[in-house]
Amino acid sequence: MNDPYEILGISRQASGAEIKRAYRTLARERHPDLDKDNPWAEDEFKIISNAYEILSNEKTRNQYDRGEIDGLGARIQKAAYQRANQSYRAYNFEQAASRAKRAHAQIKVNGADVEYNLTLSFLDAAKGGEKFINTTNGKRLKVNVPAGISGTKTLRLKGQGMSGFGGGISGDAMVEITVLHDHLFRRVETDILLDLPVTLPEAVLGAKIDVPTIGGIVTMTVPKGSNTGTTLRLKSKGLPLPKKTGEPESFGDQYITLQVVLPKDYDKEFIDFVKSWSAKHTYEANRKRPIQK
Repeated sequence: MNDPYEILGISRQASGAEIKRAYRTLARERHPDLDKDNPWAEDEFKIISNAYEILSNEKTRNQYDRGEIDGLGARIQKAAYQRANQSYRAYNFEQAASRAKRAHAQIKVNGADVEYNLTLSFLDAAKGGEKFINTTNGKRLKVNVPAGISGTKTLRLKGQGMSGFGGGISGDAMVEITVLHDHLFRRVETDILLDLPVTLPEAVLGAKIDVPTIGGIVTMTVPKGSNTGTTLRLKSKGLPLPKKTGEPESFGDQYITLQVVLPKDYDKEFIDFVKSWSAKHTYEANRKRPIQK
């Protein structure tokens, strides 16, 4: 079998994306590092890679479809192509691999890229640092995660994919980052948002309270007369801002929105106080009225 379409298991109408997907799947399955019990693994991998090189290039794919080159990429006459094609079909995969090995003993085969997914907590993504993933060949791969990375980024680790042969370069590891949601923090670009419960005395009288940030606990002053919806800023307690070489590191801010929480259990003294106070003081709550239909 020397038809690159048959080798990759795709139709002649396959798109470029389908060709790449088929190659990556076969490359992972047939890579010698993962198929050590197969003595033909290296030869099969070379045939798969050769088929991909022909079909992934529009020019060589068209040449093959017109019968101007054979499945090994060599130029042939059209009549010779028909005879050669019949000859190739007489061989099984192992025999074709042996022929390819003799014809392309020095062929350079680049390794395939490998895709991984790395799941991080919100705080791990905010702080960054060294993380590790297990690769398809059993190795442990170190990933340097930039501080403040979002869940829409893919990191390319050069040369950490499948190994190449015959002097070919290794593929890359493509690490897609997934960041989990946090029950406390939210982010808007490089700013951190936090809804913080405060007691009625803290809101009315003011207080110094402990506030969680992505860097740890800090003390913050709640002004007297604060209300639900009051927003306070902790400067430079957010995520790192993009910087140019030579510039000092700077950070976004953290914004705290206060949520006034009443006591769960109202004792008689508290209820009597509210009744007495409300009898002498009236005020309108700033709330939206429902739309009457």
